[in-house]
Amino acid sequence: MSFAPRHHWVLSAVAVCLAAGTVALAMPAQSAPADSSAAHSKDGKRLFGSAEALRVARVSAPRLSPDGSRVAYLVSALDMDKDKPGKTVTHLWVVPAAGPASAAREYTRGDKSVAGTRWSPDGKIIAFTMLAGEEKDAHPQVWFEYADGGEPWQVTKHKDGVRGFEFSPNGKMLLFIASPAPDADQEKRQKLHDDAVVVDHDLKMAQLWTWDVATGAERQITHGDNNVTDAHYSPDGTHIAFTTTPTPLLDDNGLQTAWVLDVASGSVRKVADTPDYTSMPRYSPDGSSIAYLDTREASLGQQNLSVVPASGGPGRSLTTKFTLNASEPFWSPDGKSIYFSSETRESNEIFATNVADGTVKQVTTMPGVIDISGVSADGHTVVGTRADPTHPADVYRSDLSFATIEPITNQNAWLADYALGSTEVISWRSSKDGMEIDGIVTKPVDFVASHKYPTLLNPHGGPTGASLLGFNPGEQIMAANGYLVLEPNFRGSSGRGEAFASANQNDWGGGDYKDDMSGVDAVIARGWADPDRLGAFGWSYGGFMTFWIDTQTDRFKAISPGAGLPDLYSMYSETDIHRYLRLFFNMKAPWDNVQEYWDHSPMKYVNNVKTPTMILHGQADTRVPIPQAEEFYRALTERHVPVEFVTYPRENHGFVEPRHIEDRYQRYLVFFGKYLNNPPVTEPRDVVERMSKDLPAQQVATTKP
Repeated sequence: MSFAPRHHWVLSAVAVCLAAGTVALAMPAQSAPADSSAAHSKDGKRLFGSAEALRVARVSAPRLSPDGSRVAYLVSALDMDKDKPGKTVTHLWVVPAAGPASAAREYTRGDKSVAGTRWSPDGKIIAFTMLAGEEKDAHPQVWFEYADGGEPWQVTKHKDGVRGFEFSPNGKMLLFIASPAPDADQEKRQKLHDDAVVVDHDLKMAQLWTWDVATGAERQITHGDNNVTDAHYSPDGTHIAFTTTPTPLLDDNGLQTAWVLDVASGSVRKVADTPDYTSMPRYSPDGSSIAYLDTREASLGQQNLSVVPASGGPGRSLTTKFTLNASEPFWSPDGKSIYFSSETRESNEIFATNVADGTVKQVTTMPGVIDISGVSADGHTVVGTRADPTHPADVYRSDLSFATIEPITNQNAWLADYALGSTEVISWRSSKDGMEIDGIVTKPVDFVASHKYPTLLNPHGGPTGASLLGFNPGEQIMAANGYLVLEPNFRGSSGRGEAFASANQNDWGGGDYKDDMSGVDAVIARGWADPDRLGAFGWSYGGFMTFWIDTQTDRFKAISPGAGLPDLYSMYSETDIHRYLRLFFNMKAPWDNVQEYWDHSPMKYVNNVKTPTMILHGQADTRVPIPQAEEFYRALTERHVPVEFVTYPRENHGFVEPRHIEDRYQRYLVFFGKYLNNPPVTEPRDVVERMSKDLPAQQVATTKP
C-alpha cells in the first residue's frame, strides 16, 4: 500500500527535458516555442511529446491457452476524438505463443473495456469481464467469446456485478467474487437518492459464488464477515483456496489471510497455521501442496514465499535467506520449483526457488521490468511482459531456463520513428550518513557529456516504491525537450530489502531529503547538470518531498509538487490509509504524537519558501485530499511567493482523463521552460502561449494599513 503507484508517471491505469537538436544544445534557449511539427533530433527522428505519450498502448495480463499454443492479452489505448472528452479503452488480443507479432489479432472492439481474461479448460472459450446493462446501472459481468473469434456474449447476470472469476477444472462452473445484491428496500432508497452514507458502516463485503454455465444458476458459497479478494480451485476441483481482508477499505488491504474451502462440505480453514499475514495461495500441479505469500508486518514487512501441505499445518518458508519481496507464485509442472518476480534495485527480475531446500536463484538478468504470468503444462513455454526505458511492455515467451526471452508482440512499433532519451543507473553517497544511494538518470535526446543541461529532480511516490527501468512517458517527454531527469531511489524505497524500506521511519524529510540532494550534487559533479538551472517535481510522496524541498533550500529555480501532503497532522484524518501513515510515526496517530508529525510537515517551514511553485492536484483525490494543496497555496499566496495552483475536476489520486494527463505534461514543460530558460519544443505553439499566461507572476506585498 502506498501513496502512489510504483510506476508513478503512468496515471491513467497508470506514474520530463532543453530543446533537442543541434542548435538547441549548442546555443542559448529560444525566446519563443518552436513549431512542434518541425521538432527532430540530430538524426532526423521525431521528438516524443505529450501527444505521443497519450498514444502509447499499454500491454498487460497475458494468459496462456491450456495447450500452450496461444496467448490472450490486454491492450489499453486511448479512444479520443477532438470533439469528445476521450477515454482509455482496454481490448482483448490474441497472438500465437510462438509469434510472430504480426499474427496478433484484436478480438474485441467498441468503447467498452474488458478485464480479467481466462481460458476455458478445453481452450475453446476466452472469457473476460465487461460492463453490461444501461450506462448508469451497468455492472461488470462475465462474457464468453470463441477462441477462434466472433461476437462475445454475456454469461453472468449477477445484480451487483462480478469483481473476478475463474473456470472450474471441468469447465462447467464459474467461480466468481461479488457482493450480495442490494435488497428491495435498498434499491428503492437508491432510486429516491435516500442514500446517506454512514462512514465505516454497511460496507459491501465480497463473497464467493458459483455460476452454472449450462443453467445460469448462481449460488453463494461463503458467508463470512470479511472481504474475499482472490480465489482458485484445486486441480481436482474439490477445494478452493482464497484470500480475505477484514473489509474492502484500502487501509485494510495489507491485513490478508489465506483460506481453503471444502466444496462438498462448505467448511473453511486457514491455509497455514501461522499468525502472519498470508495471501495468494496457489495449488501445486498435483494438488498436494499450496504455495502462498507470508509477511509478519503489513506494508513494510518482507513478503516471503512459503509452502504448506494442502491438508494444512504449519507452513515452511522458502525464502528465509532471500532479502527481497516475493510476488505471485508460479509452480513448475513437476512441482519442484516455484517462480516469482521481485524488484531488485531499479529492475524487476524473475527468480526461482527450489521447493526441497529453499535455495533461490535469479533466472533473468536483463535490466528492465519483467514479470511472469503463466507456465504451460509441459513446461516448454513461459509468458509474461517485459519493458525497458525505450520499449513499453510487450508479451514475451521463453522456456523455464529463461536463456532466450523472445518478444511476441510489438504493440508500439511506431516508436521506432522517434528519438528517445537514454537512461543510466548511477550511485552516490548520501550526505546523511554515507549510505550508498542509487537512481535513474534519463538523458536528453542528443546528449553530449560535456554539455550542462537543465536538470529536474523527480522523487518517486510511495514512499515504499521505486523508480524502475520501465518505459516512462513523462521522462521521455522531458528528454525530448532537452532536460536531464534524476529519479533517486532514496532510503525508504523498495527493491533493497526490509531494512532499507523502513530506513525512513520517523525521518520523512530527513535522510531521504539528503539522499535526493546528494544525487543532485552527483549529476552536477559529473558535469551533466547545470547548477543554475535546477527544477524539481513529484507526485504523491514525491509531492511531499517537493513541498519539503521548497521549504528547505533555494537551490532550485522552480518546484512543482503534485498530489502532495504538506500537513501531516491534518493529512492523517483526511486520507484513506491511516494505518500505513502510522507505520512511519512510531505507530501513533498525530494527536498522540503531535510534535513528530508537525516537525516533518512542510507547512511548519512554509515561511522559508521563495521559489516559484506550481501545485497540481485532483479535485476528487481520496488518498491525498485537496485541502492539503490548498493549505500550501494559501500560505504562498498571502506571503506573495510566485505560485500557480491547477486543479483537475473528477480526478482522483491517479489521473484517468486524457486531456488532464496531457495538460499536466504540458504545464510542466511551460512552467520549467520559463524558470529554467528552456522553452518547450514538442508542444503546439498555441498551447504554450495559452499556458504561459497562467504562469505565476512575482507578487508585490500590499502596504499594511
